[in-house]
This record gives sequence, structure tokens and C-alpha cells, in this order.
Amino acid sequence: MPIFNADLHCHSTVSDGTLTPEVLAARAKANGVELWALTDHDEVSGQQRAIDAARALALPYLTGTEISVSFFELTVHIVGLGFDHTHPALLQGLERTRSGRSERALEMAQQLRLVGIPGVFEGALKYVSNPELISRAHFARYLVEAGVCKDVQEVFRKYLTDGKPGFVPHRWASLGDAVRWIVEAGGVAVIAHPARYNHPNATQEYALFSEFKAHGGQAVEVLTGSHSSAEAAQYAEMALEFGLAASRGSDFHSPGESHCDLGALPTLDARLQPVWDLLAHRVH
Repeated sequence: MPIFNADLHCHSTVSDGTLTPEVLAARAKANGVELWALTDHDEVSGQQRAIDAARALALPYLTGTEISVSFFELTVHIVGLGFDHTHPALLQGLERTRSGRSERALEMAQQLRLVGIPGVFEGALKYVSNPELISRAHFARYLVEAGVCKDVQEVFRKYLTDGKPGFVPHRWASLGDAVRWIVEAGGVAVIAHPARYNHPNATQEYALFSEFKAHGGQAVEVLTGSHSSAEAAQYAEMALEFGLAASRGSDFHSPGESHCDLGALPTLDARLQPVWDLLAHRVH
């Protein structure tokens, strides 16, 4: 398989990134990305801007989003690629998924207030361009600004993960719904950064992959900013075992926060079918 620098997972100011779709497009192009997708959380309102910016740079582009899914007691993310970003059922599904974020954010802020950190909801709003998509990342940026923690990683470790005082679970879309919205809109569904999920055992992870494929999912993110080389190798084997294509995306959010920059990932294992082979007809 020839070396191909696709980056099919990143976030803009439309969700929880710090750069606009236009600036991300320019950064991807400058970093040698040959196929790009913007995958904002539960939102596609930045897609036309990304398409236009990529076109102006002669940068091949696939539409994208990252949908939050409840699977057993975990939140799992499903990336959609190459879909019609105006598809009514997809838009309605994403709107329903977004609708619980504000209530969750208020509850998170109340929990932090109880441990002596007031004003976090109002502080986080300063970092939000779309209030429907207020997230833990916005809380983390404010807590760093306020001097509570030295960086966003420390915020998540101390306050915003399961069992910590600012963590509030949320019921997202079902796995079947998320995959169906993507597939019915003409796209391909991808399990995002699979090593990040704290499955209690291998059986539950196997169930995720099995159910995902049964619903029509076709790919898994093998290379991503949070995967070690050992994890990339592990999920390359899972892709082969389940007959899934492989995706590659930095999960870039911000120059100061992300594990790796746009376009900086290693090459996919040559045994794997790249997800972009399934989407050649969907490239803008």
C-alpha cells in the first residue's frame, strides 16, 4: 500500500477545538495532509465551511462528524465519514444527541461548586462558540485559566473522568441509531479511538465490535493521536479479525493540547484496507 497521508479526525471551534474550519484546512494542507475530514462532535454545521476551505486549497475532503454513543455504561464515539451533510434524518438525530449537553454541563458545574470551585459553567461559556456543544474540554480550559490545574490533562485526571467530582454521565444515541444515521446518509461508520474505552473485560469490547458490524459499521480507527504503537498493532489485528477497514486520524483539537498534530501519524499497516478506499466516490 503506498504511503498516503489521510487525517480523518479533528475538531474545530464548531465543537471543542480551538481553530476554525478554515484555519484547520490550511494547517492540514501545510502539514502535507492529502485527504482531510473535519469531525466535530454531534454536529455538521461546519461542514460547508470545511468543504469550501479545502476546495480553495485543492485539498481533497470527506465530510465528517463524531457521534457520542451510550454502549452499556460507557460513552463510545462513532465517526461518520463521506455522508450527505444535509440528510434530514442525520440532522435530526444529531440535534437530539446535542440536546442534553447543557443540562449535563450545569450538573457538572454544580458538582464542582460543591467541592469549592464556583463559576465553572459561566467560565466555560467563554470558550464556547456553540452553546449546544458545551463539553468537558471547555470546562477544562477554564479550570486551567483559573489556575485550578496546570493543563487540561490534569483537569480531566482530577475532576472530569468517571468517579471524579465533576463527572456526569450522559445518555447519548444508541450504537444502532448512530450507525444508521451515517449509513442512510451515504457514509461509512468508524469506531473512533477504540483503546480509549475502559471496557470492563474483553467480552464487552468484542460485543462492541460485533454489534457495530451487525448494524452496518465498516471501519475502525487504527491510527489516532491517543494510540500507542502497541495499541495500533492491537487494533490492526481487530480490524482484520472483524473484516473492518482501517481509518487514520489525529483527533487534533488545539496546538497546545493535542497528542499529535494534523498529518503527523505513521503509515497504516499494509495488510489493512484503508477506509478511504470505500469512499473514493464521496471525496469533495
